[in-house]
Amino acid sequence: MRWANGRHPWVKTLRAVLQFAVAEGFRADDPTHGVKPPRIRTDGIHTWTEAEIAQYEARHPIGTKAQLALALLLYTAQRRSDVVGMGRQHVRNGMLVVRQQKTGTMLQIPLHPKLREALGATSDKHLTFLVTEFGKPFSFAGFGNWFRERCNEAGLPNHCSAHGLRKAACRRLAEAGCTAHQIRAISGHVSLREVERYTKAADQAELARQAFEREQRRTDIG
Repeated sequence: MRWANGRHPWVKTLRAVLQFAVAEGFRADDPTHGVKPPRIRTDGIHTWTEAEIAQYEARHPIGTKAQLALALLLYTAQRRSDVVGMGRQHVRNGMLVVRQQKTGTMLQIPLHPKLREALGATSDKHLTFLVTEFGKPFSFAGFGNWFRERCNEAGLPNHCSAHGLRKAACRRLAEAGCTAHQIRAISGHVSLREVERYTKAADQAELARQAFEREQRRTDIG
């Protein structure tokens, strides 16, 4: 389980109980005073695997709103707060023009062929690509809940989230050999630190593959 700020909640809970005990006269002191909660190392939000993406797509094929939601997240590498506001008015000359809600960064993202296919298979009568059952744009919180239900329908674990698809998009770009700067040009990350994690992981995997190929060639020659 991933705790907020990477820390266990039990220390905070225990401290609250002891502070109450002191206030009510049950204890003279709070032994947790000055004790720092242990920090738990975490990899953060789960990055979707290719198997999980395929499982979702098998349940939600082209033409469904659920598949369009995945395509928008996976082929733009944007946050859900940006995806819910996207509409056909943002498509210009084969590019999706987005101003990120969180950072204010303006991005021009080429329309991926699979996203173009998903858009072509869905209705274009609304202001936004994704709408609720009442034909209204999603709030980003409402979209998160709705998307969680679609993941449940596909039998995916709870760690598969909308934000995890943004991370999967970055992973795919890194595995394709894109540099951190190229990935950031699409994702709009303010800092390169997060993006560099994907490129480093992809570089490690490629170097490992090359090492085994070299070892195999040497074995075959011998």
